[in-house]
Amino acid sequence: MEEEGFQAQAGCFPEFWDADQLSVKNNTMNIIFELLINAGVLFLLAYLLPTVNIKSYGTAIAVALVIGILNATIGFLLRLPLNIVTLGLLSFFVRLLVTAIVIKLVDKFFAGFEVKTFSAAVIIACCMAVAGTFLSYIF
Repeated sequence: MEEEGFQAQAGCFPEFWDADQLSVKNNTMNIIFELLINAGVLFLLAYLLPTVNIKSYGTAIAVALVIGILNATIGFLLRLPLNIVTLGLLSFFVRLLVTAIVIKLVDKFFAGFEVKTFSAAVIIACCMAVAGTFLSYIF
């Protein structure tokens, strides 16, 4: 009699349910959430810093996406030799410097996004790093 009850409870989960699929969906949601947070950070800094201009929140989302893509590709190629030269001891500063360079590069791609000074790009890179750190602790 108890076996029948156990089977009914075990049978209430769908057979197609897979923990790996849930993990992929969770990672996708984290990436989208991080993209939106980075866009929010960009939009907030455009409001606070007079040397940064963003046309709209949609532009901020596109800029955050391109910064992420370029930071993962070109940024890696720039960070690798710098980390080798510094023996990885200045890895945090190298990452901030390369992210600031990527931000200035993205500035040239978008008409609705302007960063007038390199110091503003470094401030944006620092704020995006802090936001990413908080998100990694939350998720």
